[in-house]
Amino acid sequence: MTCSSCDILVTSGDHERIMAHLFPGDGDEYGAILRAGVVRSGSSLRLLVQHVQPAEFGTDYVPGQYGYRALTPTFIHREILRCRDSRLGYLAIHNHRSDRHVDFSTVDLESHERGYPALLDIGRGIPVGALVYGRRSVAADVWLPDGTRRSLGNYCIIGHDITRLYSQPRDASKSNTEHDRQVRMFGASGQEILQASKVAVIGLGGIGSLVAEYLARLGVGKLLLIDPDEIESSNLSRVVGATQVDVETGQLKAQIAVRHAREMATLANLESVARDVSHHSVAQNLRDCDFIFLAADSMRARLVVNALAHQYLIPTIQMGAKIRPGEYGRLEDAMCAVRHIRPGTGCLWCNGLIDATQLAIEAKSDIERKAQAYGVQEPNPSVITLNGVAAAHAVNDFLFDFLGLRRSDDNAVYHHFHFHNRKTHRVIPRRDPECSECVRRLAMGDAVELPVTDG
Repeated sequence: MTCSSCDILVTSGDHERIMAHLFPGDGDEYGAILRAGVVRSGSSLRLLVQHVQPAEFGTDYVPGQYGYRALTPTFIHREILRCRDSRLGYLAIHNHRSDRHVDFSTVDLESHERGYPALLDIGRGIPVGALVYGRRSVAADVWLPDGTRRSLGNYCIIGHDITRLYSQPRDASKSNTEHDRQVRMFGASGQEILQASKVAVIGLGGIGSLVAEYLARLGVGKLLLIDPDEIESSNLSRVVGATQVDVETGQLKAQIAVRHAREMATLANLESVARDVSHHSVAQNLRDCDFIFLAADSMRARLVVNALAHQYLIPTIQMGAKIRPGEYGRLEDAMCAVRHIRPGTGCLWCNGLIDATQLAIEAKSDIERKAQAYGVQEPNPSVITLNGVAAAHAVNDFLFDFLGLRRSDDNAVYHHFHFHNRKTHRVIPRRDPECSECVRRLAMGDAVELPVTDG
């Protein structure tokens, strides 16, 4: 019996490989096996395409005993063992000659009934199932070890743009009047996507507090707002929603952000987390996010979020602002950065944006740092206007990418804005093909551990 649904996430590169194999242009039917990272969070399930194994036509994919074509038992057995040994899900795929509507045939479903109970036994706890592709549609039949089956929720293609496919076109429901003006830009379907999404903001200082407000006003349905720190008097010039009373009563930034967001997002699910993102329990709650904004400035936060982005196929934006004073009161530099992190592209490790020495310092306790003369550094300069530029560009990029509003799926880039000389730099991140982080972790889901601390 089919109940509930599961989401399938795939990088744009792997989706292109799938479509090139299934639709070479001759109108015939082809097959393959996908190994998929598994993400279980409560009752929700995500499968992340980690590897595409094409079935060789005529050798691995042959005329079927019951249907038109079928995968050979030898090919199936080899691949289910590979999935089991890697703790990855098993998905058999093939194509139909359709476009925006696709579904399994009766013959397809009967083959699942014959074969998938045995594959569940061999897999020893991994999900098994099938996807059928039209040119612009996908359907799923996923079997779980507990005996339940799931159909497709969203098939999300993660590139610079995020594209969604379904088994048939969806009709959007009517949106609330409070979002009427933005719906006129991206439609009721876009608003529905925002409403159904879970987005995290990590670091709720000058940039993060603005990002949280923008997302609340846009109508994001679930916001996870993370920051372990209390508000201080020096924060009042740039943390939106904070008051002097908050300083006097020792309010947490996460609580302030939720309180402020609630003023404009009465129906949203808002959760404050007053712990560091490097804690195991916090990182676990991020695994099923649809998008992450990183505004925390620690190397530990960068390490964990970088791993989450690639391991769980979560599109991410890292933001920051930096003011560097020069001699005689002059500015050496005043800039902000908006860096896109997309699974399958260069990561923060590849681009030298995680400092191993600083990571080692952050791993020590406060007492140890002081004992080794690391000390407490002078606070960095910060101005709300620079923070505002970074926050606005980041959320605007999120909106255009997440809703597929751009004209082309361009490369994920880093944008650096230098204000003292009015220059903007566009940097294409590099990718190390042997990176221990983004390559090793890509789409592995819960099969590998995150670089977190206990708690």
